[in-house]
Amino acid sequence: MNRNHRLASAHLAVAIAAFAVASCLGVLQALSIAGIELPEWSEELFYLSVTAHGVLMALVFTTFFIMGLGYVLARESLGRVVGERAGWLGFVLAVGGSVAAATVILQGKATVIYTFYPPLQAHPAFYIGATILVVGSWIWGGVLLASYRSWRREHPQDPVPLPVHGMITTVIVWYLATAGLAAEVVGMLIPWSLGLIETVDPVVARTFFWWFGHPLTYFWLIPAYVLWYTVLPQVAGGRLFSDPLGRMVFVLFILFSTPVGFHHQFVDPGIEAGWKLAHTFSTYAILYPSLVTAFTIVASLEVAGRLKGARGLFDWIAKLPWKDPFFSAVTLAMLTFTVGGFGGAINAAYAMNAMVHNTAWIQGHFHLTVGTTVALSFMGATYWLLPRLTGRELRPMALARFQPYLWILGMLLFSGSNHVAGLMGLPRRIYDVTYFGAEQAQSWIPLTKIAAAGAVLLFFSAFAFVFVVAATVLAGRRSEAPAFEFARPLEPVGDRGIWDRFGLWTVVAAVLVVIAYGYPLFHLLSQQRFGSPGFSPF
Repeated sequence: MNRNHRLASAHLAVAIAAFAVASCLGVLQALSIAGIELPEWSEELFYLSVTAHGVLMALVFTTFFIMGLGYVLARESLGRVVGERAGWLGFVLAVGGSVAAATVILQGKATVIYTFYPPLQAHPAFYIGATILVVGSWIWGGVLLASYRSWRREHPQDPVPLPVHGMITTVIVWYLATAGLAAEVVGMLIPWSLGLIETVDPVVARTFFWWFGHPLTYFWLIPAYVLWYTVLPQVAGGRLFSDPLGRMVFVLFILFSTPVGFHHQFVDPGIEAGWKLAHTFSTYAILYPSLVTAFTIVASLEVAGRLKGARGLFDWIAKLPWKDPFFSAVTLAMLTFTVGGFGGAINAAYAMNAMVHNTAWIQGHFHLTVGTTVALSFMGATYWLLPRLTGRELRPMALARFQPYLWILGMLLFSGSNHVAGLMGLPRRIYDVTYFGAEQAQSWIPLTKIAAAGAVLLFFSAFAFVFVVAATVLAGRRSEAPAFEFARPLEPVGDRGIWDRFGLWTVVAAVLVVIAYGYPLFHLLSQQRFGSPGFSPF
């Protein structure tokens, strides 16, 4: 193992372990929803698995992977990680918090789903563990910022390397987003679960959660974009079409990622319609950087194909390295995001949201975005990282090449059938889709079986990924570790420009957050409020 990257490797190991456990729980849920009888299965175990799968996959896997990737990029792009001891402290805290939260979930004491909405109440260890996980991630962010500041003192006029530009963006978005989560969990849910206060206001709690919950999507997505901009063109054998466009995209995420949460609360009372509509507009604004990214990355891949001799309109596509597992995983993830982005636009539409709210459409959409765009990008990144971190060749390479395509096939079946079933009225997160023999429910059953078939393929793909990781680390043939090389832009990058002024953009983003949430929260808190005691269904 590369000694310079032990901290990063530890984070990646935890991420992959969480991914493996969550994958097992996911396939069990899909089989259950399809009406397939499982030994010793029950409603209680179903909802326990829903909570564990969501927390492990969406919070633990993603957060640890992003932290590990950030350390690698800082070390390789800046030549340093400042405060590595603090980084290890953050790692220990994050692991401890994750273990505490996962333990009470698996004991059936925190069946509150990934969103942990009150009045569902978890054991205090769940909320405290999640808080400690976030504190560990804050330390990680501080280490990256300290590393950047150290580099900046030596390079006052140079543009920060693009990989680190994207990761600093990720840190800023994370800090802005988790401010809302801290207000909910520390200010409301921990005292409530400990019995220090009798009731909490569910609408206020949901509002704080979605201050965090939708920006969390961009916390996942921005590191994937970093891979797309800085690694994919290099692996494809080409050049990055535009470095300044990448920097602009990352800054736009700082500005627009947080004031978007009310589009998750269109059906909630107490929030004025005008504010919900305002968040609709800001949600559509955040689509723009993704459209710019689609243009920039496709152009970069076309450059790669033409550098390899393509002359026709589309023959450059065949020149790309589709057998490289990093390339195929990340490219398929990007293509999936075009469909997921379309679904997201429907979810955010003020008029159309009601058609799909709380239906299986939402889980279909979610698995296209975080479940494929992010997860498959991270799986591809693992294939790129492993030889460089371990000095071992991927083993077995044939399985690594096959795995991304199997994932896409499984996701097409799983997500596609859930989208259709959602439009037909199938609710999400229900244990018995037959609705005790209701006539309408009969139309859902074939689609749930297709989704289950897709989930089985996804499970085998996940197993193949974990097997390749384990086989490479334990038995891969030793070789000289490849260098960490990042894409060079077509045009040289000049001096430090406006897009590198992180302090300026953070202040502007904070002002936008205050505008987006200040008055609505004041309005909610000033109304007559009806708190709820805690409930535990099992």
